[in-house]
Amino acid sequence: METIYGSVFKDSNALYACQLNGQGGITAFGEDSLITAEQPVWQHLDYKNPACHQWIMNTALLPPSVKEGLVSESIRPKVLRTGEGTLITLRSVNRNDDARPDHLVSFRIYINDKIIISSRHRKIHSIDQVQEDLHNGVGAKSTGDWLIEIASAITDEVNDFIEALHENLIELEDDILEQKVPGRGELVLLRKQLIVLRRYMAPQRDIFIRLSSERLPWMRDEERRLMQEIADRLGRGMDDLDSCIARTAVLADEITSMMADAMNRRTYMMSLLAMVFLPTTFLTGLFGVNLGGIPGNSDSFGFGIFTFLLSLLMIIFAWWLRRSNWL
Repeated sequence: METIYGSVFKDSNALYACQLNGQGGITAFGEDSLITAEQPVWQHLDYKNPACHQWIMNTALLPPSVKEGLVSESIRPKVLRTGEGTLITLRSVNRNDDARPDHLVSFRIYINDKIIISSRHRKIHSIDQVQEDLHNGVGAKSTGDWLIEIASAITDEVNDFIEALHENLIELEDDILEQKVPGRGELVLLRKQLIVLRRYMAPQRDIFIRLSSERLPWMRDEERRLMQEIADRLGRGMDDLDSCIARTAVLADEITSMMADAMNRRTYMMSLLAMVFLPTTFLTGLFGVNLGGIPGNSDSFGFGIFTFLLSLLMIIFAWWLRRSNWL
């Protein structure tokens, strides 16, 4: 396929469409535009949009396996070579309103030297940076350069999220050092976010490594080197994730130990109180039997004297416990 006319993108209802000019910017894109290897086209689609979905399934530009990949619900990062093009599935941090960042957004890309077809459903904020660079004339100059910018923006966003999780972990550790138990669910949520991020970013790093090592016809050696640097950056983020996950396990053990110590202290205090009242309980039980001959039964001051003696006995017993280092 030597050339492509803009009319093939008619009715795609793209969220964003542009034609790279090879100088870091974009040129006008219309139905009569002629697209060559030096001027690739980028079509950004919402695969849940009926018009976008229909265009993807009916266009002759994409192989059948690519069509299924662009609209499927598969969320695992992966890469699939199909002839001169490559289908790539990536995951990005969810920065949309009313959504947790760990609810990662799936981003699908089909790319070769002439076209870039990307699809998503939920908004991916890192793409805005790539679009802004293109409008400012400092963006991608080729399809390989475009993929580098996308991968770099997504990786930066992921690393920023990892850093935010690390700061949250440090705050929890500081609370533990001050003997403050974190709120219910805080550690569980943090650990879940770390594990989810680890699950999807590990294969994504492997994808970047594969893209940097394979001799793809639309990637230059410099772009392969940059892709390897991105993989290394994500790899350092993965190391931070592994260490944070291990630290959350230590925190969970420490919280369990703190709660056990608090329970032991309460149980110990209740046992001491029971010991303080043990002699008085025995005497009140003994003098409470309904039998004749109880001392002081006929004395009007008997109850007051008995109460005074019980109080004195409690004080003496508490002093003995204190001296014996039980209190």
